[in-house]
Amino acid sequence: MHGVIFLLPKKIRTTLVRHRQEAISLIWLALALSFVLGMILQPQIVFEGAVNGLQTWWNIVFPSLLPFFIASEVLIKLGLVRFMGVLLEPVMRPLFNVPGAGAFVVVIGFTSGFPIGSMVTAKLRQQGLCSRVEAERLICFTNNSSPLFMLTAVAVGMFGRPELGIVIAGSHYLANILLGLLLRFYRRHDSSRCFSQPTGSLRQALRALLQENRQARLPLGQLLGEAVTSAVTKLLHIGGFIILFAVIIKLLHHAGVINRLAAWLGLVFIPLGFSPEILPALASGLFEMTIGTRLASQAGAPELQRLMAVAVILGWSGLSIHAQVASMIAQTDIKMGLFVITRLLHGALAAFFTFLFYHPAASSGAPVWPVLAPVFVWSPVFLLTFSFLSMLAGIILLIVLGLGVQIFSRLGKFARR
Repeated sequence: MHGVIFLLPKKIRTTLVRHRQEAISLIWLALALSFVLGMILQPQIVFEGAVNGLQTWWNIVFPSLLPFFIASEVLIKLGLVRFMGVLLEPVMRPLFNVPGAGAFVVVIGFTSGFPIGSMVTAKLRQQGLCSRVEAERLICFTNNSSPLFMLTAVAVGMFGRPELGIVIAGSHYLANILLGLLLRFYRRHDSSRCFSQPTGSLRQALRALLQENRQARLPLGQLLGEAVTSAVTKLLHIGGFIILFAVIIKLLHHAGVINRLAAWLGLVFIPLGFSPEILPALASGLFEMTIGTRLASQAGAPELQRLMAVAVILGWSGLSIHAQVASMIAQTDIKMGLFVITRLLHGALAAFFTFLFYHPAASSGAPVWPVLAPVFVWSPVFLLTFSFLSMLAGIILLIVLGLGVQIFSRLGKFARR
């Protein structure tokens, strides 16, 4: 379609593009008016949805993401990203075709949860540490569901089976890592890509760290104050999206739209062997993953199908997360098209890996540590402790990996002499 439009005369192309933009604006206006009308006609449903969204944000999202947002702001300003960029360029470039600074995004994205990977990627893009294409690669495989959410809320709280946490989280992360490896070929000859130091060493990394500190020297109080202010502001935006989509889903359920979407999804999933009972969960998961995963865990379908549905929902992540990611990159030139496509691929790959890893005999396995989740799962102290420790462990692991690559490289050069 785009190719046909391109062949038309320039004047006609301009007119079509302008009318297309006007049509999209009218569609958004109609949707907004429908939403307002729904709020007027169903105030009780709107209130219940808003309360559910607010509880989710305040009890789960805010305490689990706040430390990551603050820590990422502080570490970026202290120059850790520059340090990792130089040290880990030889690791990140051949694996994912992104600059070494992308290692910091990987750590944050894989140890926290949506949408912090996109927030940190936007920071890198604004500072010129990655090109637009590299940033698009990064947001596609560094936005993950929180490990706490998968290991505790889903495996324990929803399925009542802590041993399933390994299957759920393992499939989710493995699918995203595979996507990252495949995305290295996306526009691989992009001429605008950024290099830190292709042969960077620990000495060069430390020099980059000290240079960044000299250029952006701030008093500690000001540094922490700006980090907290920025983190809380972004979390307020996220909370708004969560509450908005919670209300939208409530209204759609009441209007019967979710059931209609479920019928359409049945055209794809029923021929693949899925039970019709799983379809309402998938339809809800199109909009919000927490609601979708809960409905999938409660569906009257075989456990494998419920787990595969959860994998699809977590991989797709829901339009609520898509809107949050779009808000994080709004001030950059990063585009959303590739992100949406890879969310579909992530869901399909995660469901496939779930099918491979799941064994019914696992139900007799010994419980692992998430069995303590009912006690600790959403305690603010537990969330803060887990968040900082997991992020710190990830950063240390990648730095050790980078040092290991440098050591082996030097040993190889020494042996060739």
